[in-house]
Amino acid sequence: MKILKRRRHLLILMTLTVVAAVTTVVMVVQAHKLDTLSPREERDRAASGARVPSGQTDCRKAKCIALTFDGNPGEPTDRLMDLLKEYEAPSTFFLEGRRIHKFPDVVRRIAEDGHEIGDHTWTHAVLTDVSDAQIRDELRRTARAISDITGSEPTLMRPPQGRTDDRVSKISKELGMAQVLWTVTAKDYQTSDTALITKRVLDGAGRDGIILLHPLHKGTVPAMPSILKALSRQGYTFVAVSQLLAPAKAEPGKIYK
Repeated sequence: MKILKRRRHLLILMTLTVVAAVTTVVMVVQAHKLDTLSPREERDRAASGARVPSGQTDCRKAKCIALTFDGNPGEPTDRLMDLLKEYEAPSTFFLEGRRIHKFPDVVRRIAEDGHEIGDHTWTHAVLTDVSDAQIRDELRRTARAISDITGSEPTLMRPPQGRTDDRVSKISKELGMAQVLWTVTAKDYQTSDTALITKRVLDGAGRDGIILLHPLHKGTVPAMPSILKALSRQGYTFVAVSQLLAPAKAEPGKIYK
């Protein structure tokens, strides 16, 4: 009997310990959970009666989707832009800064073709793992490099790996940049299978969605004709991220997905 009582007592203590540990983890996760805004929520926050500028798509009425591309602006970005032009698909390019100076003509063409350019840091550093000073340097250097070529500084940034926290949000706000995550990723960094990349995009696509792709990975650009054709047939209108939020404007420091 004494042994049974001891076992019951030990079992109760172990159960209480596990419950306490799980509760602590949940509390920590909730305490560090960051609020995000969807494009629809941001549009709803716009002033009553606000209008989208003439000639631009009103995503309150149209079935919009945003294609976004991360990485260095090297080849095959030109081939990608040829496809985007063919399908009338303005997009958002989040550029790393460290090689921008090697491809000024590509960066200039991105802007001239009507695409939006965002900041993807200088070295693709995980911002939650570095100091405040490095966060500022990663974003400022890239913003200046983009501005030197295009004449405009970015108002959007994408934290590498989607990793952000209160510090990153605070510094992004100081620098005048909103953060943009995504609703769909093809995980094209894991595969060169164009059919799989296409399937992942189409399976996850939805109205007001933000699709993440990486042009420099081998299977991505070859998958784009199928992706663009299928989404067009499904009635989507392609827009840049800022247009997805219009008539509202992205608020610096906020996180959108």
